[in-house]
Amino acid sequence: MRVGIGYDSHRFADGRPLVLGGVQIPGERGLSGHSDADAVAHALTDAILGAAAAGNIGQLFPDSDPQWKDADSMELLRTAHELVRGRGHALVQADLTVITETPRLGPHLTAMAASIAGRLGVPAGAIGVKAKTNEGMGFIGRGEGLAVIAVALLEAR
Repeated sequence: MRVGIGYDSHRFADGRPLVLGGVQIPGERGLSGHSDADAVAHALTDAILGAAAAGNIGQLFPDSDPQWKDADSMELLRTAHELVRGRGHALVQADLTVITETPRLGPHLTAMAASIAGRLGVPAGAIGVKAKTNEGMGFIGRGEGLAVIAVALLEAR
């Protein structure tokens, strides 16, 4: 068994959709980033890559490369997952925490988990997504952005 931890944060940005875990959250400001800025997908990508000692999202999909401009981050996640599967690892379970003051994500958490599980071809029960606030502290508390922490458990196939 191998464990990886991933983290990502992005500033909120007007004029962009908010996409988290492949789910568009209606009526909210989006996130600033080179790709679609799906911080959930980014954090999980890093957790999976880290567990397999296969680098990180910035090495695989550098923001200096124009081919990743506005990329679908769920597709980047799927590609990273396929890479670690090719190295003999299977995703057993992933747990993610989205840290944000707004929007309230409770109504969207099940859809995010299902979206991730579907894209990766793992059972829905293997993906957990939670949301927490930062109790008004820091850049998250001021409503400037959000952050995501992810943990991935891999086993040899």
